[in-house]
Amino acid sequence: MERIYQLSDSALLDHKELHKRTAFHEAGHAAAIYFGNRQKDLPPVFFEIQIRMPENNNGQFFAKVIDGHLIQNMPVAIVDSLSDLSHADKHSYQCAYEADIMNLLVGPLAEAKYVAERDDEVFNTNLIDLKALHNYGGGSDVDKANSYLNLFIASKPQRDKKMQELLRLAYRFTAHPRHWRAISALADLILENDQEKISCEDVMVLFNRIS
Repeated sequence: MERIYQLSDSALLDHKELHKRTAFHEAGHAAAIYFGNRQKDLPPVFFEIQIRMPENNNGQFFAKVIDGHLIQNMPVAIVDSLSDLSHADKHSYQCAYEADIMNLLVGPLAEAKYVAERDDEVFNTNLIDLKALHNYGGGSDVDKANSYLNLFIASKPQRDKKMQELLRLAYRFTAHPRHWRAISALADLILENDQEKISCEDVMVLFNRIS
């Protein structure tokens, strides 16, 4: 999970602002993995946040959530046999891939909410669609989400409907006051951290202290 910089970013934003947007983006992913999976009674997954601070004021800041997926590179054999699985197993896979998709979408949504608050604007679900997420570094997140849906849902209209449903859920997660406090606190930690990574355990301690 990594924020993708667009060429227009460097032209329109100073470096410190890009750093903040990146921090909120990755904090959104981490919060969704931690809180979202727990709320759905899904197995815990571990992750870490890799960080590279710029060497000078004009350097590029790097932060990326590593791992944290419930479904990791599902073997083709399993995908091909999905139709033969029991109802319970199908439901388990569906819960897992939907959680992974939602966790992907919360990253750019968290960045969008930060930008809205920075500009004194309302974070409105009617203004945020999949295309808009590309403006908040979400290109790779949306591509990954689509790849999940392509594996599990054959019908394009059904895929589109499911994606819109998950986008709404991701929006509600991001807008929830408790989750937003956690995202904001982790974004601050990412920006202030002087190490090359923040462990999953460190994130859990921070989130438990806030909640």
